[in-house]
Amino acid sequence: MRHCQKMLAIVLLLLPFAIHAADLSGLWQTTDDKTGKPRSLVRIVENAGEYSAIVEKGLLATDTGDAVCDKCTDERKGQKIVGMTIAKHLKKSNAGTVYENGEILDPENGKTYKCKMTLSGNGNELEVRGFIGFSLLGRSQLWKRVE
Repeated sequence: MRHCQKMLAIVLLLLPFAIHAADLSGLWQTTDDKTGKPRSLVRIVENAGEYSAIVEKGLLATDTGDAVCDKCTDERKGQKIVGMTIAKHLKKSNAGTVYENGEILDPENGKTYKCKMTLSGNGNELEVRGFIGFSLLGRSQLWKRVE
């Protein structure tokens, strides 16, 4: 019994380090909302505590890599979607697995939304939520880590 208590104490001491070891950085596969098929590969990078997401590759059969964001209304208008920063300004919250206060672009309609991302416990799934105003008014996607 004493051995079990020691093991539990060690696990509880190391748990915070395991949770904080994984972050958003890396390559993620997105899924098309309409078809449920893999849509793109997005690389999330960290710079000075802020996370951004850049489209690395389109995965749909119709994607030649030449698609542009013709509906964008900012500096991204007319730019190729591959290579484009679609999410930015995300910062890690005190909760450790939640990244918030960012914005995300939907290249399909050219609109920008507030963004919050929540990393799963194992670090291999990412809930990406775009919303207007409050987080309740929006939609979520599940991205899967590739590497």
